[in-house]
Amino acid sequence: QVQLVESGGGLVQPGGSLKLSCAASGRLFNIGVMGWYRQAPGNQRELVTTITSGVNTVYADSVKGRFTISRDNAKNTVYLQMNSLKPEDTAVYYCYIRVFRPLTGWNDYWGQGTQVTVSS
Repeated sequence: QVQLVESGGGLVQPGGSLKLSCAASGRLFNIGVMGWYRQAPGNQRELVTTITSGVNTVYADSVKGRFTISRDNAKNTVYLQMNSLKPEDTAVYYCYIRVFRPLTGWNDYWGQGTQVTVSS
């Protein structure tokens, strides 16, 4: 039983900032990649950013220099700091984790999604 609870979404003006959080609980043996995806209306879900257990990061070109991903392993939590937000950042943001178990290998889990709306 693995649960991901997201928080921090909301309405923000262009140029503003938001910080998303995603806390994982349950059968967590070894968390590998954690990250964030987003899906705008009518679009496919796309990668925003990921962070490995070694804190290596990957960012979509559209958010480089504006978004920062971080993780707190003691709290099993991943964060997304979003600065200089643009209207095109408006989407539902989904937390993602990949967990390794010795008998089953890697398993993927998703949060419920949190709405981020950037509008003046």
